[in-house]
Amino acid sequence: MNNNSLITYHSPLITLMDFVTYSIIIDDLVFPDGRTAMGVLGGSGPQTAFGMKLWADSVGLVGAVGHDFPADAQAWLDGMEIDCAGVRRLAHYESLRAWQIFEYDGRRMQVWRTQGQAIPDQLALRFADLPPAYQTARAFHYGIHPEKPNLAVAHALRKNNVLVGIEPFRHADQPLNEAELRALVTAGQIFSPNLHEVETMIGPADPQTQLRRLVDAGAQIVALRMGAEGSLVHRADTSETWHIPAPVTTVVDACGAGNAYCGGFIVGWAQTNDLRLAGLYGAVAASFLVEQVGLPPVGPDYRTEAQRRLAVLQEQAQAG
Repeated sequence: MNNNSLITYHSPLITLMDFVTYSIIIDDLVFPDGRTAMGVLGGSGPQTAFGMKLWADSVGLVGAVGHDFPADAQAWLDGMEIDCAGVRRLAHYESLRAWQIFEYDGRRMQVWRTQGQAIPDQLALRFADLPPAYQTARAFHYGIHPEKPNLAVAHALRKNNVLVGIEPFRHADQPLNEAELRALVTAGQIFSPNLHEVETMIGPADPQTQLRRLVDAGAQIVALRMGAEGSLVHRADTSETWHIPAPVTTVVDACGAGNAYCGGFIVGWAQTNDLRLAGLYGAVAASFLVEQVGLPPVGPDYRTEAQRRLAVLQEQAQAG
């Protein structure tokens, strides 16, 4: 084994894991008004893990980091008690780092600062690399490239009866054909894009029409994220649909809110089998991410506040 394959497990004795998510990147954020925030822990995995931790104790993270992974980033993961048994530490690489450039209309462009083989090596997601406890988790959520998706992990997990959530981590550069779309939306039991991602994959339409298109392509459960307009959640087997509003809060930075939503949603569905409640779990989780730049700080009793926000939001969700 060479040094670049060296794996560090932070929880070597773990035998059971309920909820798992993937991907770690250090982000340098550039906002439309010119403000920046450098060295922010991101990559979707930590944000999704936060959304999961609001509602569940047993949450694990998969990914890879370099020798320079910031101590404060690891301290946040440890402080939130997120299991890092699935995090590989690659001694001869720097950690993945990227510019995240945001536009006023909600578009985001990622530009890698890391170069070379470090990118595919650290982004690699292989079923065989997962700790055994992660291979049989209750649920696993991860982001995919819409045109070159890594669906092998989803299929392997589902053979182990794992609930799988799939989220595009970026828009599509060109529309997907029928076979590509079907492969994407059927890989997991849950598919959760945002409106812009759906438009680039299948063309523009109103949200209800987009839901129908995704279901016609084979999606079982769709959680269509609509930013400040909340989300539409739908299950194909019963045709149940709910509009889940976004909680009222002060929005500072929306980066990562969709990931947190997905984390809350998959836990809600796994725990309750209640579509409406899963959507509410997701919306509450997203509301914490928008209230500051980056991840919420370690320390506050987020679960008590999450229950309060859930109670308020339950009165506002509407069928259809």
